[in-house]
Order: sequence, then C-alpha cells, then structure tokens
Amino acid sequence: MACINVDGTLVTSARKLLVSLVEPKSAEEAATRTGLPLFRVRASFREFLQAGLVTQSNGAYVITEAGRTKLTGQG
Repeated sequence: MACINVDGTLVTSARKLLVSLVEPKSAEEAATRTGLPLFRVRASFREFLQAGLVTQSNGAYVITEAGRTKLTGQG
C-alpha cells in the first residue's frame, strides 16, 4: 500500500504515522502508538525514507522538514 497518493497527498495511515513522529520512535514504538501493523509501519518508513519525509538515526525514525511540510498539505 502506497503512503502517498498520486496527487501527492498522504493516505490516512501515513499521516497518522508522521504525526506520531513528534518525538523519534522505532518502528515497533510507532506501531504500538498508532495501532498499525508492524509490517505496514516498516513499509511506510521505507517509503518515507525514499521520499525524504523521515530520517533514521540509531534505530529511531525522525520526521524531516519535508515531512512536516507534507503534513501541512503544502508539499
């Protein structure tokens, strides 16, 4: 399942995941926080990394400025 629609907007689960990254989280922590299955969180994070919406540091994912912009609907 893609996280970003063809029009560039985020799907609901992707928005929920990005919002959960107010503080850095592991994939497991994000899955617990959002209630999404771990396999979906991991796949979404791979897509986010490719799109530049998150970075990864020490096993935790952190939202980037591009990710914040995407959340506001401006990117």
